[in-house]
Amino acid sequence: MAERHHSTWRLFLYSLPSITLAALGLPLAVHLPNYYAEAMGLGLTTVGAAFFLARMWDVVVDPLLGQMSDKYKTRWGRRRPWVVVSAPILMIATYFVFIPGRGLPTLNWMLALFGIDPMLAVTETYLVGGLFLLYLGFTMLLLAHMSWGAELSSDYNQRSRIQGWREGLSILGVPLVLMLPMVIQFVGGVDAKHYSVEIIGWFIIIVTPVAALIAVSSMGEYEVKPEAHISFKDAVGPLLKNNGLRRLVIADLASGFSGSALGAMFIFVATQVWQVGGYTEMLLLLYFFSGVAFVPVALFMSYKFGKRATMVGASLFNVCFVPVLLLIPAGNIWVAATVLIFLGVNVGIPSVLYRAMMADVCDQDEVVTGQRRTGLFFALLTLTAKVGSALAIGIVYFTLDWIGFDAKGNNTAETLMNMSYLYVAVPFLCNLFVATMMWRYPIGLAEQQELRRQLEERVVEEVESVERTGVEGIV
Repeated sequence: MAERHHSTWRLFLYSLPSITLAALGLPLAVHLPNYYAEAMGLGLTTVGAAFFLARMWDVVVDPLLGQMSDKYKTRWGRRRPWVVVSAPILMIATYFVFIPGRGLPTLNWMLALFGIDPMLAVTETYLVGGLFLLYLGFTMLLLAHMSWGAELSSDYNQRSRIQGWREGLSILGVPLVLMLPMVIQFVGGVDAKHYSVEIIGWFIIIVTPVAALIAVSSMGEYEVKPEAHISFKDAVGPLLKNNGLRRLVIADLASGFSGSALGAMFIFVATQVWQVGGYTEMLLLLYFFSGVAFVPVALFMSYKFGKRATMVGASLFNVCFVPVLLLIPAGNIWVAATVLIFLGVNVGIPSVLYRAMMADVCDQDEVVTGQRRTGLFFALLTLTAKVGSALAIGIVYFTLDWIGFDAKGNNTAETLMNMSYLYVAVPFLCNLFVATMMWRYPIGLAEQQELRRQLEERVVEEVESVERTGVEGIV
């Protein structure tokens, strides 16, 4: 496949699985912890521990899947088979986690034959098991999709464009998921609010296989030549010495911690501090629509000023603006909506730029090692985001328990004020840390073009060597 500048339509089709990832990502951060803590009665500390354990599972799974994705090539490529395999895993896991306690209908009659109650009890074990399987499918899809996109172009700005499309549809998928219960309630006349988690689950089950099949049949992969085996020392050494990789994954961990902490507390803050509980879904819609609208602006800024400067600027904007959350008057929906619209402009920037920057880091590693380890590098990126998310939910829910917060609403003014301070302090400190890490990020446009020049020279030398000797070498 020789095409390098992909059409808008093909990028749209390639990006469709991002809707599934968004439909999973938002509930995992916002709805499911609250749903299992309150509606399922498991409690804040238990749910926080369950999500933490499930995320820690990714510490093993992410690098392993990344290496397998890099190593094994099929007639359909290295990345697309993983996209297809992830679909049934996600469908089964989504059923158990989003529609808890019912088992699979096709298995119920078999369980009944052996005297087993098909109505599964929703315990912490049930939640952890379901999350383990859900995160496995989620990781397969996310890792393969990002690595695939990173290899679609070697151009500095085109990489931002590809990831912009992927992240744009991811952000757009969030409003679709949020609007679905409201549309069903309006059209069907049923109180869909109480079934919103189940409705989102059915949406994921239906959309996942369709999006995966359209994507893999619409966009191909570039041929990757076999690579020479390198020792463990030569494989790990460059990872530890790679300053760009180190800064990027640490910054991503901080961003993941910040975003998940905000998500985990959002419903509590909106309903009990801002007292706009009836408009919670609408506020989230405004927040994410603002993010969708700003993605093209963020891409333009990265083209003009570079990814590093754009990321620093976005982080400092959050540092300055997040304290405004403390000024939202109780019951004032207009002020709350305005603040969240402004705060939402940055929602997609880290995801777009981190992934585009990681593609540049992969170039640097290839120059050093001669290996194209895109899957492994993106596994490290997704891993730090997930670790940040797991730590956030675990720490935040433990802290809320510690300050005496009651999820059902019996809280003192002091408790609610302490939660408000926590809600602002986390993103303030995390974004200040990200700006510091990105300030000295080493790969800009000039550095990336130099890396590409070295890689292209290596290819030319290899071709000349083959023509001269008649023996094909592996660099």
